[in-house]
Amino acid sequence: MKGLIIAIDGPVGSGKSTLARRVAALLGYVYIDTGAMYRSVALKAQRHGLAPGSGDALGALAGDTRIDLRQLDGASDGSQQVLLDGEDVTALIRTPEVAQAASRVALEPGVRKVLVAEQRRAGQSGGVVMEGRDIGSVVFPDAQLKIFLTASPEVRAERRWREHQQKGDAIDLARTLEEIVERDRRDRERTTSPLVKAKDAVVVDSTAMEPEEVARLVVMLAKQQVSEKHR
Repeated sequence: MKGLIIAIDGPVGSGKSTLARRVAALLGYVYIDTGAMYRSVALKAQRHGLAPGSGDALGALAGDTRIDLRQLDGASDGSQQVLLDGEDVTALIRTPEVAQAASRVALEPGVRKVLVAEQRRAGQSGGVVMEGRDIGSVVFPDAQLKIFLTASPEVRAERRWREHQQKGDAIDLARTLEEIVERDRRDRERTTSPLVKAKDAVVVDSTAMEPEEVARLVVMLAKQQVSEKHR
């Protein structure tokens, strides 16, 4: 039977990537990291000297970009290698600078048009877990299971801060919280595909939940959907 399309949306730092990777691993699905796609375009734009807000030039750049997401052999957590035009940029796209640039590049309608089309192509066969800001509302409005994952800004900032601390990045927690709040505002207020909860999405607040607890909950919901399809 064709697998489900599971859409996970939510604000920055809510744990979407961790959740999506774990759910995909538990269900034997393919994980698609849409954030890595926007980060890759942002990195390429930086290299070409294109600032966020460059309009049609950014859309053209995205259309002339190849992004490959490859599952790492033996990676039980669903980790992926990200290739930008054949170059491994897995680590390069995870810097705070690229993350901030990606949130601005994602405002460009031309960029979103290109990447949304690619995301739909990648997930149309089902059996995928896709996470982002507009998966359930725009990319796959007919997804069989939609999750809107959230958490308090303070908890999300601390999570993001800890991630960078583990990588050896020297970033300030207070500044990280400010960036989280600003990123939320941009995501909600952007004209193209703003961050919204799809009407039929299940809201999961992970503020006081462990990642494995959240993943098991989503897997349970997915299995319920499969059972209903069999009726």
